[in-house]
Amino acid sequence: MVIDKEKIKAGVRLILEGIGEDENREGLLETPDRIARMYEEIFDGMGRDASEPLAKTFSVEKNEMVLEKDITFYSTCEHHFMPFYGKAHVAYLPDGKVVGLSKLARTVEIYARRPQLQEQLTAQIADALMEFLKPQGVMVALEAEHTCMTMRGVKKPGSKTITFAARGTFAENDKLQERFFSLLKQ
Repeated sequence: MVIDKEKIKAGVRLILEGIGEDENREGLLETPDRIARMYEEIFDGMGRDASEPLAKTFSVEKNEMVLEKDITFYSTCEHHFMPFYGKAHVAYLPDGKVVGLSKLARTVEIYARRPQLQEQLTAQIADALMEFLKPQGVMVALEAEHTCMTMRGVKKPGSKTITFAARGTFAENDKLQERFFSLLKQ
């Protein structure tokens, strides 16, 4: 997907005008272009899917849980277009195949770099791992701070939202879920 920078720049000029700013003021002259370039970067997950990073797998003999925790992510709330950010924790129980660990972080990033809801982001990561890795099960937990809640509206800085999604054996096995959450505490 190609971002239309000219439309973004025009929109930023309208916002500046709407809040009573002078778009020709020295400090704002290049702001529309800077914001267009920023949106190109922070929304580069648009039009991408996880099939690319999850395509290359490796055979394994043992099917023990793989957990990658504390994956930092940044996303944008689709309701207010304000950032939310935090940590993703991703686990799967292989079924004879594993993927490189960096591919889990890349998968998180692909889905985080879109206008998003945290609940949806959590489910998208879990569903992508199930679809492309075909593991026995997947568990994903996200904990994030939403600036739409911390710096506007209710203004409660430091509050965190935690979401999780369980698929396959993780959805069916409470002991696996308990193991996942206990490993997060270490």
